Amino acid sequence: MLRPLLGLHERDLERQLLKQSVGELTACRHSCADCGRTPLIGERVHRYPRGETVCALCRPAREQEPITTDLVRHSERGQSVRLRPRTAA
Repeated sequence: MLRPLLGLHERDLERQLLKQSVGELTACRHSCADCGRTPLIGERVHRYPRGETVCALCRPAREQEPITTDLVRHSERGQSVRLRPRTAA
């Protein structure tokens, strides 16, 4: 009964809830500074001095060497990008 009084329709409510949930999902993700794409699990991301993160696809377009290269982990481990200690080669 409140819907007609408040001017809310079921479709409008569904659309608003969908927009809100998508916005919350994208706010928690890391994305490439160049293309805006979210790197996939298992993909390497490159970090630069200004705090920029660049995906493996955009890395060749940059002349500067990255500070670190990290592996994207599954979110069940707590963080999507985790630093791993480098092993001696």
